[in-house]
Amino acid sequence: MCKKTIDFDHVINRKNTNCLKYDFAIRRGKPDNLLPLWVADMDFKVSEEVLNALHERVDHGIFGYSEVQDEYFAAIRDWMEKKHHWNVESRWLIKTPGVVFALAMAVQAFTDPGDGVMIQQPVYYPFSEVIEDNDRVVVDNTLYLGEDGTYHMDLEDFERKAEEFHVKLFLLCSPHNPVGRVWSREELEKLGEICIRRDILVVSDEIHQDFVFEGEHLVFAGLSEELKNRTITCTSPSKTFNLAGLQISNIFIANQKLRRRFRKQVAAAGYSQLNTLGLTACEAAYRHGEEWHDQLIEYLKANISYVREFIKEKIPKVKLIEPEGTYLVWLDFRELGLTEEEREDLIMKKAGLWLDSGAMFGPVGEGFERINIACPRSILEQALGNLEQAIKTL
Repeated sequence: MCKKTIDFDHVINRKNTNCLKYDFAIRRGKPDNLLPLWVADMDFKVSEEVLNALHERVDHGIFGYSEVQDEYFAAIRDWMEKKHHWNVESRWLIKTPGVVFALAMAVQAFTDPGDGVMIQQPVYYPFSEVIEDNDRVVVDNTLYLGEDGTYHMDLEDFERKAEEFHVKLFLLCSPHNPVGRVWSREELEKLGEICIRRDILVVSDEIHQDFVFEGEHLVFAGLSEELKNRTITCTSPSKTFNLAGLQISNIFIANQKLRRRFRKQVAAAGYSQLNTLGLTACEAAYRHGEEWHDQLIEYLKANISYVREFIKEKIPKVKLIEPEGTYLVWLDFRELGLTEEEREDLIMKKAGLWLDSGAMFGPVGEGFERINIACPRSILEQALGNLEQAIKTL
């Protein structure tokens, strides 16, 4: 376990490494000199324990088809039990190359073309993509921003639309990306009651479960025996330990019938053994990464505090939606009174920033921007300073 203080302030040059975040602006129709705080990976080097495990595997020099031994599951099991008070069984586990892949497999396995699949916009945009690309219908139970400055579920609307569109499947985002909610027990239990009553299967994307600043992450499948038997729980070390490029996710399905259908769909997609280095990194991260992760959380909390104070003092017309979880901060620009095009001009051309426009998370996201604060403080300071100067030109 890491015992030394991690220097998260150290800036690592990611350019010219085939990095999606830094090297593909022109290909995506943007200027090449933007400061990127968009896609959800971190500008931090992974822990030494993960690097050591990868070096050892690379030094072996052979990268044939690989599987995992019992130690792999034990590392994940121990993490889930300690961090989330959730006891998992090895037979529940199906490994996939990513959570989005798992979402698509679930949509294909448990619904038919033309069926409605429920989501809660503004939400991670691949949710709607895997529904529409598979010829299903997006049914949006839109989250609403309350007077308390917090997003809430409209559960009456959820049940009404579930009945109207004969919804079979619901994609839950918990903690929620991009609005940063860590759902309360009361919210999740009421939601679960509806899903049981309406016989709705739940795919719970819990990839951000290890980034909680307010409240406690509750595993949806862990709330009751009934919910355990109708939930596909999607987890991954990719966000927690910055391993997205290694393509590894761990999907837990307690219900044997659902698990068989899901596994069959994965087999139909032609996928079997996973990335050897991804498996290696995942086990090492869950086994040895706790201290690194604990220090990371404290650094991210400080970054959020910096953003909060900067916005309050320097750009008060931009409103911070207080993040309870994730390292993705949701900012409300609507008070500036700009159109989508004007706001894009402000952020990209005047501030020189690459953020994620809220509109990509659904129509209700228009007027908002998502910013990734998992970066060294100096990068965050530069980005917010640029934004302040750009807003002064309005």
